[in-house]
Amino acid sequence: MMESRMRSPLVKANDQPLSDAKSVEDFEIPTPASPAATPASGPVHSDPTKLVLPHIDVKLDFAQKVYWAAMRPSRHSMITIELLKDMMCVQESVRAIMAEGNREQCQHLEYFVAASQTPGVYNFGGNLTYFADCIRRRDRDSLREYAYACIDVVYGNAMAFHTPLITIALVQGDALGGGFECALSFDVLVAEKSAKMGLPEVLFNLFPGMGAYSFLSRKIGMAPAEKLIMSGKVYTAEELHHLGVVDVLAEDGQGENAVRDYIGRNRRKHNAHRAIYLSKRRINPLKYEELQDIVEIWLDAAMRLEEHDLRKMTRLAAAQERRMVRQD
Repeated sequence: MMESRMRSPLVKANDQPLSDAKSVEDFEIPTPASPAATPASGPVHSDPTKLVLPHIDVKLDFAQKVYWAAMRPSRHSMITIELLKDMMCVQESVRAIMAEGNREQCQHLEYFVAASQTPGVYNFGGNLTYFADCIRRRDRDSLREYAYACIDVVYGNAMAFHTPLITIALVQGDALGGGFECALSFDVLVAEKSAKMGLPEVLFNLFPGMGAYSFLSRKIGMAPAEKLIMSGKVYTAEELHHLGVVDVLAEDGQGENAVRDYIGRNRRKHNAHRAIYLSKRRINPLKYEELQDIVEIWLDAAMRLEEHDLRKMTRLAAAQERRMVRQD
């Protein structure tokens, strides 16, 4: 079972992007380690069914056997190190609850749903301002630590946290870059028609290095995955549904109902679906080492970026920030 490699809780509980920190030493970040390691000892909460986190809202519906986890509304709707820490806490709580379920039937779950409460945004992805700062300072180690924290999370998602759960991403707004990679790491992707998803990294001469190629190639094939990544295009949910990336297309405002309908329609097939997803992982397994190797390729590419590439990166980050300000 994959270990949570967050060494200790982060002291920063606000929604500050990592780039606002004085230095990377202000944060505890996962260090590279084998996913086969033993899980960290002790539950994340004395009662894992009552988990309270600063950046993720958790709701447990034991009657319907669903664990709901939604990123809280945020002015910085990107993947911060604080959000990654909360995601790992959620994964630990899921495993704890499923272990409890072996002894207490009321704590048995069958589905996990990951969503966002920020209107119009699932997640904008990686902290581009921080990336550019690390590259300018030639700080490959700090960039690697951030990237490994990301793949720790998506690997856990892709393995359904090493539990019998079927996992679902509910995208009700824009999912870009790492936000899209995160959504792709779940078993089922449900998206509302107005949602937009894409991998813009090629626009600033980089590529998505935290799972996109691995997930897309397994889902739609190598050539279509490569075409999608190289385009840098932002796709509509309908276009991605046609390509086979989005599994369930929902009407705007009906995403949560679509998830409930999907679960309701398939509940009696849960055993079969669970076995199918396990078989998929056996037929075309995703190894943690694959994600590690791609991160190293991504780091090499990132450190080769030139100043004009970095300016494009920071302009995109600024545009995303302005959009969030306008929404307020």
